[in-house]
Amino acid sequence: MSFGRFFLPGPTEVHPEVLQAQVGAMIGHRGPGIQGLVEELQAGLKTVFVTERPVLISTSSATGFMEAAVRNGASGKVLALVNGAFSQRFADIARACSLDVDEIAVPWGEAHDPADLAAKLAQGRYDAVTVVHSETSTGVLNDIPALAAVVAEHEDTFLLVDSVTGVGGAEMRADEWRLDFVLTGSQKALALPPGLAFAVASERMMARSATMKGKGVYFDLMAFAKNLENFQTPTTPALSLFYALRHQLGRIDEETMEGRWARHRTMAERTWAWTEAMRAERGVDVRVMAPRGFRSPTVTTVHLPEGLSGPSVVKGMRDRGWVIGGGYGKLKEGTIRIGHMGDHTGAELDQLLGVLEEVVR
Repeated sequence: MSFGRFFLPGPTEVHPEVLQAQVGAMIGHRGPGIQGLVEELQAGLKTVFVTERPVLISTSSATGFMEAAVRNGASGKVLALVNGAFSQRFADIARACSLDVDEIAVPWGEAHDPADLAAKLAQGRYDAVTVVHSETSTGVLNDIPALAAVVAEHEDTFLLVDSVTGVGGAEMRADEWRLDFVLTGSQKALALPPGLAFAVASERMMARSATMKGKGVYFDLMAFAKNLENFQTPTTPALSLFYALRHQLGRIDEETMEGRWARHRTMAERTWAWTEAMRAERGVDVRVMAPRGFRSPTVTTVHLPEGLSGPSVVKGMRDRGWVIGGGYGKLKEGTIRIGHMGDHTGAELDQLLGVLEEVVR
């Protein structure tokens, strides 16, 4: 399959240059070679997160840093904002770590209202609030700055953010928004191979981590921070992926983060306009699941008309040489997902939508 036909909402298609960059010699991970590499990666990753804080790098999936978030950030009650499969997963991870979890659950396809969060936080103390920035199952983009402003009114409550399909495609300002912990994975909007996770922790998150008991070894944030002081990693890093990351950060720097955010927004708007045109001009009742004003720029979940199933549409696209995502979880039968993220272009997306029109008609 030629590049530009793989629109799965993760893992995303990786540019041939980035794949080739993995072919580098092995070096010791406790010597000057790794120190120079990690120092270079820090500069690029700080640009991506718009932060002056160290960016933690883990050889793991983003799930590892989801677990790190709750293990290092909470010992008492956690409030989970749930509006889809992955925000539910964040809540379940906290429970699996033996934490007491309350939920504010809204229907899949809706965003969280800061007023609801404020009302809940007024009722009792929570160590942390978990939330998903871009909910990959529904294509909803939560208003993280507004939610963060509510949490900031509660001095001892931390905001832990899963931005797995956000960072690299949706605007993210870790410092300005006062996020205590924000994480992502390599295989989404950053358009890298799977296997790395990245996170930014606030100073107070690190202070809490220093006092936390029973947080384990692999995801102890203090170990990440201590090793980063010498531009090293706490455990053996995935060197080949680090080489790919270095190359991709160079490509992102050339585009600029503002340019990257704008390109993703343009692709998303093109997808939304396509659904409207299909209804108005073709009589095919396809609709964007997420409401206007709360739509992710990286992934769109599309409701299909009656009589058309998600698996059949995915198969129809695959038969024509294109890959899109099926509906996730309970949305499997009635929706599809288009991952317009990473290094895709508007021209490639237009081709995809042209073929998709043939399939849904």
